[in-house]
Amino acid sequence: MDSLDLQVLTQARDWHAQGQSVWLVTVIETWGSAPRPPGALLAMCGDGVLVGSVSGGCVEDDLIDRLRHGERAKHPVLVTYGVTKEEAARFGLPCGGNLRLVQEPLSDTNWIDEVLTRTARHELVARCLNLASGTVSIETASRNDVFQFDGDNLRALFGPRWRMLIVGAGQLSKVLAQMALALDFDVTCCDPRDSHALAWDLPGSHFSRAMPDDLLLEMQADAHTAVVALSHDPKLDDMALIEALKSPAFYVGALGSRRTTAQRKQRLALFDLTPAEIDRLHGPIGLHIGSRTPAEIAVSVLAEIIAVRHGVALAQKKPHQSAIALDGA
Repeated sequence: MDSLDLQVLTQARDWHAQGQSVWLVTVIETWGSAPRPPGALLAMCGDGVLVGSVSGGCVEDDLIDRLRHGERAKHPVLVTYGVTKEEAARFGLPCGGNLRLVQEPLSDTNWIDEVLTRTARHELVARCLNLASGTVSIETASRNDVFQFDGDNLRALFGPRWRMLIVGAGQLSKVLAQMALALDFDVTCCDPRDSHALAWDLPGSHFSRAMPDDLLLEMQADAHTAVVALSHDPKLDDMALIEALKSPAFYVGALGSRRTTAQRKQRLALFDLTPAEIDRLHGPIGLHIGSRTPAEIAVSVLAEIIAVRHGVALAQKKPHQSAIALDGA
């Protein structure tokens, strides 16, 4: 679950606790170039305030206008926008896109508490809504599940936020963290060295002076976690990698040239890691885009992380030399 989903559910629960009427709106189907994917969520209360998004803004305005004119659904209803080209243009749906929504009154928030509690424990869950009865149930979900709507039942997925642990608090780490925050990662930087720790001042991120292997064990790195070793200190980087490669972390990468990476893998082989675990290491880190500056390198690293997260083949890797070699190796 990204931070917007978290904000929507939390705000809806709070409005309901304050005695306000609340409606949830979920994108269930899109055609063409609709702005938001199935599962996108917003909440609005009786006074016309909303949180979240299902489009670029015009659909939200129309939903509020309907609410203010007395269209206050008492049970789940289907709402469709963009049936005609003129309507698509009116509501800001490009290329004739269409948008189909479910609008439902929020009558009970116990399921929201359960979703927030379970996702905080890094569980992946599904919210199942029956449109005829309006009943909601929460089920355990798997990473292979997708958003579903069959005309009668809606099944939306909520899971833990994507996390990124960066080892080392240098300049590249800070730029990478800034970009990762913009992509809605929950970012933690770890560096026990005094000279580096004092320089970390990035709002929105977490910082730890713990040893990286200890922090990884404490974090309980899961399949929503990326670990990026950028400290330039083999002791710190290797300690993090040993634990990360044994974990379910979906991405584990380390900065360095091909020669540095080969030497690192030789060191890792001395520990209790299998060849398959060592092969999980992404190094040299990042996609080959000709990056030179810290910002460009951060883009290449994030591009690789996003590709791995979505299961896209890493075709743009430099075959004969390091795509990123800041360590002079």
